[in-house]
Amino acid sequence: MTDQRDRLCVALDGSDRDWIVATARELGPEVGWLKLGLEAFTAHGPALVAEIAAGPSKVFLDLKLHDIPTTVRRAASNCAASGTAMFNVHAAGGRGMLEAAVDGARAGAGSSAVLVLAVTLLTSIDRTGLAELGFDGEPEQLVLRWARLAQEAGLDGVVASPREAASIRRECGPVFLIVTPGVRPVWAVANDQLRVTTPAAAAAAGSDILVVGRPITGAPRPREAARRILDEIAGTGRD
Repeated sequence: MTDQRDRLCVALDGSDRDWIVATARELGPEVGWLKLGLEAFTAHGPALVAEIAAGPSKVFLDLKLHDIPTTVRRAASNCAASGTAMFNVHAAGGRGMLEAAVDGARAGAGSSAVLVLAVTLLTSIDRTGLAELGFDGEPEQLVLRWARLAQEAGLDGVVASPREAASIRRECGPVFLIVTPGVRPVWAVANDQLRVTTPAAAAAAGSDILVVGRPITGAPRPREAARRILDEIAGTGRD
């Protein structure tokens, strides 16, 4: 990535359309990506995606699709047609579902290029939460297994905790995209995410795009907060 702004994605998490649009206009010139999630999409649908995508930043549609392959193929096609530049599905859906998502994205994108990512493990789940779900071992083991599966299924990358970024980079190579939520500057609180790290540490570990929400959107001066994080990312020296 030659534009450092593409290293940062701001999460516009909420349902208030006016706030989402106003924040997108304020931060669009500063960052390469804006993330719309379930709250925004279920409240306002594809029309909001198209509106935000018409601005200077690309849209990451964070819906974490997880269903049978036929349903995901159709939903992926709809996502790709909405104007988003990137969306995600759950790796836990299995190879057939992952391959269906790629097929659907290609069908819906037309001449545009839309990136498809697999969510490995939510950053709100730690070793204890994993055990409650019936998985033994460390989160990193499952993350790596699902990252390899996603790569084999033809996806462009994964959404994974910054703590697993270095391992995924070693396992999946330099081209595989790593998008990391759970990024918190030292001057921000972790909130409800458990497996977190700083922007500099995540970028140095191999993360391509860092997703940051409340430390920017909740800051008194959001644009200044975004620039501060971009400066921290740039200090790692990763292109």
